[in-house]
Amino acid sequence: MARFRYTARNTQGDAIKGELEGASAEAVAERLLALGITPIEIAHRGGNLPKRAQRSGLLEPRVGTDDLIMLSRQMYTLTRAGVPIMRAINGLAETSRNPRLQRVLAAVGDSLESGRPLAEALRQHPEVFPNLYVSIVQVGENAGRLDEAFLQMARHLELDQDNRQQVKTALRYPLLVLFAIAVAMVVINIFVIPAFSSVFSGFNVDLPLPTRVLLAVSGFMVDYGLLLAALLALGGVGGACYLRTEAGAYRWDRLKLRLPIAGSLIRRATLGRFARSAAMALRSGVPLLQALTLVARAVDNRYVEAHILGMRSGVERGETLTRTAQGTGMFTPLVVQMLSVGEETGQVDDMLEQVAEFYEREVEHDLKRLNTYIEPVLIGAIGGMVLVLALGVFLPMWDLASAARGG
Repeated sequence: MARFRYTARNTQGDAIKGELEGASAEAVAERLLALGITPIEIAHRGGNLPKRAQRSGLLEPRVGTDDLIMLSRQMYTLTRAGVPIMRAINGLAETSRNPRLQRVLAAVGDSLESGRPLAEALRQHPEVFPNLYVSIVQVGENAGRLDEAFLQMARHLELDQDNRQQVKTALRYPLLVLFAIAVAMVVINIFVIPAFSSVFSGFNVDLPLPTRVLLAVSGFMVDYGLLLAALLALGGVGGACYLRTEAGAYRWDRLKLRLPIAGSLIRRATLGRFARSAAMALRSGVPLLQALTLVARAVDNRYVEAHILGMRSGVERGETLTRTAQGTGMFTPLVVQMLSVGEETGQVDDMLEQVAEFYEREVEHDLKRLNTYIEPVLIGAIGGMVLVLALGVFLPMWDLASAARGG
């Protein structure tokens, strides 16, 4: 535990100073408030925490999906073995390899010591524990099945991570090829074409159109290359800032779903993630309206999130889940029919799980064939680039050789 110096005021308004041990400044502040003391300033003094855990939040590594999966698996094992929650949390805080997670778990332990439920303690750290995670833990805590809640979250996070990794792996090759083509074009236009330009200028003949186009593009990049790079950099920074806004994130997420080839893949992977998350929430006992709200935030796509929240609004108005899902236009007729069967039989969670499996099978099948779709496009792009370069470079030489033979 680290030591903190604090300046505070007691109930009479007198200024007091002192030191306390705690996992974080927030934990010390909570302890002071519990004693009827209002903190004014809390400063870290150093203590027995590892140096990694004393770093500021900006320098700490983020808590990734792997960390949450490991935490959920460990909490499942500990709670199933009957280890008290506070002891389990404090033990994991001491052994965690991630400094940020170590600090957060220590703060969660302090909250548990003050009498707060586990779900409420986790909810104070939304940057680590998403809303869906906290809600499932809360349901498991209220039902006395906390071990099952952690096991469900571990399996859900593992499946979600596998699906995301499959999509990234499939898109890595085409993106790498496109990047290589862009670099090759820049190198050719800045270093190769100018070398031929001086040769062509001595021919004293009208150059073919492909050659004139190559020379014009090369001249523009040589003369304005730095300005173009600066504009691209500013555009990239401006675009990144825009994507951080609500409107920018919404439009980018909508655009991703409309991309050729990859858009359909991303859409089905996102809908599969929604269906599996909703199935898990409903099976855990979360009410339908609350489950839709939580899952909407978990799909990681603002456009799909808006449609899911629209489904929730429709259910609030008394419409069936099937009708609201059909109204979004995002689900296939087969999926809508499965949801209808689920509502009629009272097994919506089972049907949603089958929907998730349906989309996941489709995504897995298309991922295996993705390179088959993309390779002809990439080969055509590379072939076109080589053809333009060959025509632009060799046509003037061919015309000059033909004129020499004719002379």
